[in-house]
Amino acid sequence: MKFDCSIDAEYDRGLEAAQKAIEAGKLVVIPTDTVYGLAADAFSATAVQRLLDAKGRTRQMPPPVLVGAPTTLDALAIEVPTYLRNMVSALWPGPLTVVCKQQPSLNWDLGETRNTVAIRMPNDKRALALLKQTGPLAVSSANTTGEPAAQDVDEAMRMLGESVAVYLDGGPTTSGVPSTILDVTGPTPRVLRNGAIDLATLHQFNNTIEPMAGEPG
Repeated sequence: MKFDCSIDAEYDRGLEAAQKAIEAGKLVVIPTDTVYGLAADAFSATAVQRLLDAKGRTRQMPPPVLVGAPTTLDALAIEVPTYLRNMVSALWPGPLTVVCKQQPSLNWDLGETRNTVAIRMPNDKRALALLKQTGPLAVSSANTTGEPAAQDVDEAMRMLGESVAVYLDGGPTTSGVPSTILDVTGPTPRVLRNGAIDLATLHQFNNTIEPMAGEPG
């Protein structure tokens, strides 16, 4: 099912259908502030495996988790440094994904995470509305492995087809630039992927952050 989010009544029906699909362990495609995302219930191992299968990924590439509020960071992660709290307070919602040590009490299975979790709060009202209803979602870019990330819902449908229960059509994404991924699990934080937030911005919060391997400092 595809729902046009530009039409209020259809958007409301789409949000309800997406919530029900997530609760049933099915997959949903949603617009975000970067690219379209393929979403599943983060706390359903079956749903997460379904997401990995749809993309053609192995458990060695676990999906990030999208959250609806900065405060959820502490529910999912431990040993959160002060500079990171300041960073997400300033840059969330937005295109910053942070890799943290995960809460050991979490009852989920995202794949081979090595006890870490990648977390982001998207700056998209439709994604945030769904997250408010469902709680944290495992979300990866809406594409099959090796293909470019979908920047509109039709691209996502072409690649993912009937493996997805609900498609929320938010029109073409305005950015198309992926989020910056910052790993804070080690003694020195480092960029794992260059994205929409540059190193200079990150250095405003911690000037020891190392650039992505192979990139100049």
